[in-house]
Amino acid sequence: MPFLENPVSGKRKGYIEVIAGSMFSGKTEELIRRLKRAKYAKQRVEIFKPIIDTRYSEQEVVSHDANSILSTPVSSSGNILILAQNVDVVGIDEAQFFDMNLPNVCNQLADMGIRVIVAGLDMDFRGKPFGPMPNLLAIAEYVTKVHAICVKCGDLAQYSHRKTDADKLVLLGETDIYEPLCRLCYNEATRKGVK
Repeated sequence: MPFLENPVSGKRKGYIEVIAGSMFSGKTEELIRRLKRAKYAKQRVEIFKPIIDTRYSEQEVVSHDANSILSTPVSSSGNILILAQNVDVVGIDEAQFFDMNLPNVCNQLADMGIRVIVAGLDMDFRGKPFGPMPNLLAIAEYVTKVHAICVKCGDLAQYSHRKTDADKLVLLGETDIYEPLCRLCYNEATRKGVK
């Protein structure tokens, strides 16, 4: 999305973009693509991720396809406001792991004329809205819903099915713990208790 300028005030308009979907759907890949394009356009870009996301790297946002971009790990959404000074674009990965103040932070950044691009899981492993994502989807000017491919039937997948008996909400993992499933296969797997 291009930077838009208000013809009356002459100020740059900020806005929020959300990329949402299940695990293995390409959310982070799309986030990285958009952020790299902004960098190529010589825009000032700052990228953030939750400090708990250390699956691939402590300092980079990394997609499942091993594409990466340097980021700043933060412990709370409030830190993003402090660190996002003099930038044109802010990228935020794994938004579902942030606190519920993240939508307010994104609104403040957009109100400052910053393009905010957020990626995250829209549902947890139970198929329920995840963390601040529902509120981010509600306030975003642009929403992109991406899908994985169901590993059982090959249809479009929107669920992140957990293959273990672990009950805790946040459990970092890859294909060893999660698999993308369509609605039908997810319902069958969870109804039968298949893990």
